[in-house]
Amino acid sequence: MGDEDLAAKFARDIVQLKQTGVNPIVVHGGGPQIANMLERLGINSSFAEGLRITDKATVEVVEMVLAGSINKQVVLAIHQAGGRAVGITGKDGNLIVARKVARTKRDPDSNIEQIIDLGFVGEPDRINPEILDTMTSSDIIPVVAPIGVSPKGETYNINADTAAGAIAVAVGAKRLLMLTDVEGVLDKDGKLIRELTTEAARALMQDGTIHGGMIPKLKTAITTVDGGVEGVVILDGRVPHIVLLELFQELGQGTRIS
Repeated sequence: MGDEDLAAKFARDIVQLKQTGVNPIVVHGGGPQIANMLERLGINSSFAEGLRITDKATVEVVEMVLAGSINKQVVLAIHQAGGRAVGITGKDGNLIVARKVARTKRDPDSNIEQIIDLGFVGEPDRINPEILDTMTSSDIIPVVAPIGVSPKGETYNINADTAAGAIAVAVGAKRLLMLTDVEGVLDKDGKLIRELTTEAARALMQDGTIHGGMIPKLKTAITTVDGGVEGVVILDGRVPHIVLLELFQELGQGTRIS
């Protein structure tokens, strides 16, 4: 997302998929861009368990950046590649009904579990995919910013991978491709793991091999596969045309969880 040439190639790949009869749905994040805007506005931000702690001021910036800036950049890139895209958030069509995330962390010294308040950080409670079904049955490519809304109307920042996984299950997707800035899931020696079962993925998180931002990705992969999606692939988005390479080459890329 930080490289215009890679973004253009990604957009062309998505358009090509649509033209060949595949119905892609794009769900994007924007961590670095959010961090830059928060810094420019003088708003402090921190992370816990790989998720951004989001107060009222922060969630307003998150929505502004994701829905207002990044979403339209992705839509424009797809248009310039010859496709038709429509940008929405989880608020549109009541797509993502969210609940507040509850996280706990065990103190290593006292062994007492502590509740972590992440503020306005949510997770999908219910996906209403009708708006996506309407789009994908036409020539439109949906581009979704992961902002959810609670039944009370509260805005929640949702991890993009978590949102994508929930949407993949709800629409009955065959694949979930998660583009990131690393090669895939790495073992303790830093070597790429090409195939993982959900059971093996859980073990890697438990023994500390996986940490930081890869934790929510693997958790999402496990939940998504358990929800009926055939496979989740964590891919290196820095590689040009990685989406087409994964889908159309016999030897896949990245790490596949199934």
